[in-house]
Amino acid sequence: MARYIMADSSLVPERQLVFSPGLAATIGLEEAILLQQVSLEQSYSQPSIRRGLAWFTMERERLLQQLPFWSAIDLHRILRSLVDKGVILVDSPPIHSHPQLVVALNEPVTQPGQASPLQAASTREQVAAAPAGRAAARLPENWSPGENLLQLLALNHNIPRQFALDQLEDFIFYWRERGDSSHAWENKFRQHVTARWRRAQQDTAEQFKADQQAPLDGAWRPSVDAMDIMLRDGIAPDFIEQTIPEFVLYWRERKQKPEGLNSKFITHIRLQWTRYTSGLKHSTEPTRIADTWQPGPDVFDILALAHIDAQFARSLVPEFVMYWRESNQLHTSWNSKFLQHVKYQWARRLQLANTSSGNDGQDISGTRRTRDTSLAEDLGDTSWAE
Repeated sequence: MARYIMADSSLVPERQLVFSPGLAATIGLEEAILLQQVSLEQSYSQPSIRRGLAWFTMERERLLQQLPFWSAIDLHRILRSLVDKGVILVDSPPIHSHPQLVVALNEPVTQPGQASPLQAASTREQVAAAPAGRAAARLPENWSPGENLLQLLALNHNIPRQFALDQLEDFIFYWRERGDSSHAWENKFRQHVTARWRRAQQDTAEQFKADQQAPLDGAWRPSVDAMDIMLRDGIAPDFIEQTIPEFVLYWRERKQKPEGLNSKFITHIRLQWTRYTSGLKHSTEPTRIADTWQPGPDVFDILALAHIDAQFARSLVPEFVMYWRESNQLHTSWNSKFLQHVKYQWARRLQLANTSSGNDGQDISGTRRTRDTSLAEDLGDTSWAE
């Protein structure tokens, strides 16, 4: 339990914070300080029992006064860390400026003198013997570990919750096939998960060591895990294979083998793939316009920003395509060419709408109407750019 020690000396006018080193080593120093301070504050409050938990309301400002070395943002960050670790629950607005905190320790309410579930789980971790009077039984087909055991594995062994749950299917299959009975299936599951975790950590370390010792030559290939990551990103296998020699050559010429070679290769391949796919979408190679060419969606987005009617733009497409097909010219961006043409025609349309037309297709300003000019004249007219 957290507690304060009153200082006898006038040189230390403030109360001293006392926290558990073991708890700090398990969940972090800042988290241990805050958790024990919250526990102390709760001892002065009357809880509200909801959903099987004891909820306490605390003034955020009071906590900050008791912990003056933290800002409101620091307090919010550390609270978030405790929530992510599954140690506490918060039922107040998730903003660091809110005046009150409503929190609960993540363990069901117990009767006076009864050990909390986390304490009971800890005891089971140390003592494999079954509680007195409980008969041994086979593992049920739908058995699952308790929430307290999952928290204990995360806090004491740093085993992610999902990793533990991923071992459940194999655990149930193994023990049901054996047909054994036990008093303490949770203890066996804890042993099973921790053994798998140590093996996984060892395999990771050995793979890293092997990667470091493997020669970086023409036979080098990314690991299976690295390939799996790149393929899930949608990168073509042929593209990966073609990029390997360039990557190997780069690091061999530098006469050093970097740490995390597979990670560096993944980063390199992602960058190259982005450039490659971007180049396909925005080619700089001039091409002839296709018979079925249509402006891209970006064209209409730009026209909408300029308040140009999309239907008006679409009506210009057939004549635009016909002209450029017959001219047999090459351009790098037909979208840009079309956008330029539409803007010019729209401006002329507005100009004609705002002027009075004279006889024979001439208005009083001498400007010709659109129907009196050919597309070739319009496309060759650069007066819009002057």
